[in-house]
Amino acid sequence: MSRRWVPVAEIARPHGVRGELRLKLYNEGSELLLRPRDVKLRLPDGVERDARVTAGRAVSKTILVTVSGVGDRNQAEALREARVCVPRDEFPALGDGEFYACDVEGARVVLGDDEVGRVVELKSYPACDVLVVQRGEKDSIEVPLTDAFVELVDPGAGLVKLVTLEGL
Repeated sequence: MSRRWVPVAEIARPHGVRGELRLKLYNEGSELLLRPRDVKLRLPDGVERDARVTAGRAVSKTILVTVSGVGDRNQAEALREARVCVPRDEFPALGDGEFYACDVEGARVVLGDDEVGRVVELKSYPACDVLVVQRGEKDSIEVPLTDAFVELVDPGAGLVKLVTLEGL
């Protein structure tokens, strides 16, 4: 079985002249890239390339990393907007009731016996997180991840059960 590689950051821009890269983390609290590890770089044109993060350090709300084979600003600039992917099986364990966004994307969303749509994204707003549910080719809704709207999120079963759609 092949490993599932999940994007955890995007290369925002070079940092300095020695090839260091400034990342835009998808989860600001993530520490996955602070230590040496193998990664996949998913370039903007869709090409994937194996790489190795050799060093990482936290700076403000981002991480600066060094990637093997990237030794100057021009090489770093060529990687701008590439997504940095790590194996899903290397993510930290979660507590009861917690899930990673990548594990719920694609889940069926139901209200009673009716299928409402599929989760395509999880967005974070200051007030709460929401599931973006695709309801057809062009129609989507944002469902707040609160007890008032969501009864159950079961990533293992690929299922989200809703309480109501009223007010959305």
